[in-house]
Amino acid sequence: MTKPVVLIAEQLSPATVEALGPDFEIRHCNGADRGELLSAIADVDAILVRSATKVDVEALAAAKRLKVVARAGVGLDNVDVKAATQSGVMVVNAPTSNIVSAAELAVALMLAAARNISPAHAALTQGEWKRSKYSGIELYEKTVGIVGLGRIGVLVAQRLSAFGMKVIAFDPYVQAGRAAQMGVRLVDLDTLMAEADFISVHLPKTPETVGLVGADQLAKAKPSLVLVNAARGGIVDEAALFDALKENRIAAAGLDVFAKEPCTDSPLFELENVVATPHLGASTDEAQEKAGIAVAKSVRLALSGELVPDAVNVQGGVIAEDVRPGIPLTEKLGRLFTALAGEVAQQIDVEVRGEITEFDVRVLELAALKGVFSDIVEEQVSYVNAPLLASERGTAVRLVAEAESPDHRNLITIRGTLADGSQVSVSGTLIGIAQRERIVEVNGFDIDIEPTDHLAFFRYVDRPGMVGIVGGILGAANVNIAGMQVARDSKGGHALVALSVDSAIPAEVLAEIESAIDADTVRAASLVSLA
Repeated sequence: MTKPVVLIAEQLSPATVEALGPDFEIRHCNGADRGELLSAIADVDAILVRSATKVDVEALAAAKRLKVVARAGVGLDNVDVKAATQSGVMVVNAPTSNIVSAAELAVALMLAAARNISPAHAALTQGEWKRSKYSGIELYEKTVGIVGLGRIGVLVAQRLSAFGMKVIAFDPYVQAGRAAQMGVRLVDLDTLMAEADFISVHLPKTPETVGLVGADQLAKAKPSLVLVNAARGGIVDEAALFDALKENRIAAAGLDVFAKEPCTDSPLFELENVVATPHLGASTDEAQEKAGIAVAKSVRLALSGELVPDAVNVQGGVIAEDVRPGIPLTEKLGRLFTALAGEVAQQIDVEVRGEITEFDVRVLELAALKGVFSDIVEEQVSYVNAPLLASERGTAVRLVAEAESPDHRNLITIRGTLADGSQVSVSGTLIGIAQRERIVEVNGFDIDIEPTDHLAFFRYVDRPGMVGIVGGILGAANVNIAGMQVARDSKGGHALVALSVDSAIPAEVLAEIESAIDADTVRAASLVSLA
């Protein structure tokens, strides 16, 4: 069996390759060399990059088999996530790999700026002993304002609390109670700018945050303020910061990020009260190793058909162990739904009932859509582009989660409305310690059948002899029946025969059965793996 191919386009830690394991063919290329990249990416299943390799529309078009782009780090400026999503390519990164390193650098910049370490060092290397000129200030009992109380902001707050600092924060998406539990007082941005002796910025760069700390905010600051930005360039207006520092309206700044990078020529570098580093937040051996190992694990999950918690273009988060067994079943139900419907539904409800609704079950909605569209479209369908395919075809999708499940411990139903207003439904569950998959309902008929590779369903008016006719025709066609269920809505009403068979039923045999039993619905479904 051919191993999936993983392309490593930049220098990564040896631990990354070890984490991938022996199940992949590993190739290497210089991702910064455009020609080499476009040639190397043509037949790979996954690519691992850092920041120098651009995975854009052109690269994605050249990658005919690509399923995963893995960025060994946090930022995704070099990956066209939108284009990847449209191509059904999962994009993963390592969102927590550098948080400790970034937090420690922010604290280091704060201390360096507070104690004038950079200019004092430069003077000393020039033979000048200037103790009095470079007297600094303590952090102890000062107020630090954290702008953005996310994962890194929390780590910085914790570390600075240990310095004996009072911590205030601005973050409109954090509840005051949660902040109070950490010993942090939430305030608005104007209050933070006015009260803080030190400020550390830890926000993502978005249209709303660009220029957030500008001339108006800096005008509210104390003359003794030390401002640190180790998050993203552009959040602090560099021109306004230069003016405030030059005019001594604030005391000092520590910067690791800039609006345009690489940045080697800035007026800020001319100021003695600025300590600057070239975007070193994630540049530690530990962070790089964590990032490589994290994305290697994500690649392994993705190429084995699993949903990846660190995928940036897939809805849903960490998958609970109780939910995980339902994913392949739900995907099969989606494929069966399409076979039963025979067309694209206008509305699809993914109904999840029972104990698993205690957990996040959004992944089951994705699995259902992946199954629904796998046999409809020509392109590769993944957890990434399945919602997009639904949207493009005008299919409204809704996830319904109910704790009550009268007949089964857990029940998953895919129910859809077709263009003529009719409804199609299929339900499944997992039974026993082995969590065996069962289909337990089709279009309102209660059945109990295993979702094998080949299934068939015949709906007809209930009357004697029909089962024998079906069996006889299949036997004559050398199609072996593995399992059969017969259900009816009422005596003499409508009946449904559900079959699992060892091989696909030819179209002419289906037509013969339809005519022989005067069936009003005949449907065959293939659940053979598409991998």
